[in-house]
Amino acid sequence: MELNLTEGSILKKLTKLALPIMATSFFQMAYNMTDMMWLGRVGSSVVAAVGVAGFFIWFANAIVMMTKVGAEVTVSQSIGAKNKKKAFEYIISSLFLAFVLGVFYSVFLYFFANDLISIFQFEDKSIFSMSVNYLRIISFGILFTFLNPTFSGVYNGLGNSKIPFLVNGIGLIVNMILDPILILNFNFRETGAAIATVFSQLIVLIVFLIDFKKFKESLVFKFNLSNFKKIIKIGFPITLNSSLFATFSMIISTMISKYGALPVAVQSVGAKIESVSWMTASGFSTALGTFTGQNYGAGKINRIKKGYLSTITLSFIVGLSATFAFMFFGKQIFSFFIPEQSAIDLGFKYLKILAISQVFMTLEISTQGAFNGFGKTIPPTVVSILFTGLRIPFGVLLAEYITKDVTGFWWSISISSILKGVVLTTWFVLFFSSKYNKNIFNSEKI
Repeated sequence: MELNLTEGSILKKLTKLALPIMATSFFQMAYNMTDMMWLGRVGSSVVAAVGVAGFFIWFANAIVMMTKVGAEVTVSQSIGAKNKKKAFEYIISSLFLAFVLGVFYSVFLYFFANDLISIFQFEDKSIFSMSVNYLRIISFGILFTFLNPTFSGVYNGLGNSKIPFLVNGIGLIVNMILDPILILNFNFRETGAAIATVFSQLIVLIVFLIDFKKFKESLVFKFNLSNFKKIIKIGFPITLNSSLFATFSMIISTMISKYGALPVAVQSVGAKIESVSWMTASGFSTALGTFTGQNYGAGKINRIKKGYLSTITLSFIVGLSATFAFMFFGKQIFSFFIPEQSAIDLGFKYLKILAISQVFMTLEISTQGAFNGFGKTIPPTVVSILFTGLRIPFGVLLAEYITKDVTGFWWSISISSILKGVVLTTWFVLFFSSKYNKNIFNSEKI
């Protein structure tokens, strides 16, 4: 069932669409956090091994953003323009593209796992072998990693975010049941975590396919090059952005690994904790992208403005809440994942440093959704690549000459997030004002 976002209460429609998307994002995050929580009971070395392998899963998630966001934007704009036939053409094209990319990346990970993990140059060979083992098992489920988010993007574009929420919820339950059994009871450690993730993602795909059968009358595969081009044109800048983001983060992690396995484990877990605010803002961003896409297709520009103001207000509240939680309850939060006192103390430092940038990070992510809805994915890509790339030289400078420890890299991450939030939000305000001759901050009742 489609949700018409071009009419009715803006805040109500955005919330109705955003809440299931946020919950779905939390489910995706919970997969990793559940793994980390149980692996933390085994030891920080296992957490470090899985955390390192996770960078290449991150690359998979980066690549699939092309088909996910491409589907969300093209489908939502087609629905807004009352062209369902075109919407379903984009649906088939995005799923086919996701399938092809998933097969290629799966084969790549399996055969090059040793070479990929060797980039990190761990002195502890056990961490290396565990990481390779985890990555090879995960490679069998990479196809699901490509198809499942694309299905979510399709449903989001249709305005039906409830289905991805329910389907991913089933997968999370399966993962939460299997993790402690395989990791601890059977002592499969990283192998158990990988098997649980692959199996749960397979279940998600099966349920998606079962529900998707209701559209079979509308689905006719027709190779239309222009459809593929539009999906790639919209999605590729986001894939480039996400891929480079993962690359920059991996480079930083290789630098951090020189300080030992503990900082690597702390950053892996800390990033998962911080992703609570990131995922929440991402839910609002996706909802805003669909909302903007439908209203752009319908030509309702003033409604887009009101939707944007509503979304950044909610994102501001989310960022402020995360700042408070990290500042005052950081130790308690971190202790859930790694009970070792040295990890808790260092983890608290990480969360306090990242706390100051949470508001700006949520604003950046929400604004990216507004740009995506217009099909303008290049501005967020430019801002993200520029300031994320600067984390590397800033991190080296701060770690070597200012903080003289690993926290210099974390300060560079936090400062760059502040800059990204300020610059991208300003860019969108200028873009909207110049294109539509409207002051986006005019006070109007929403």
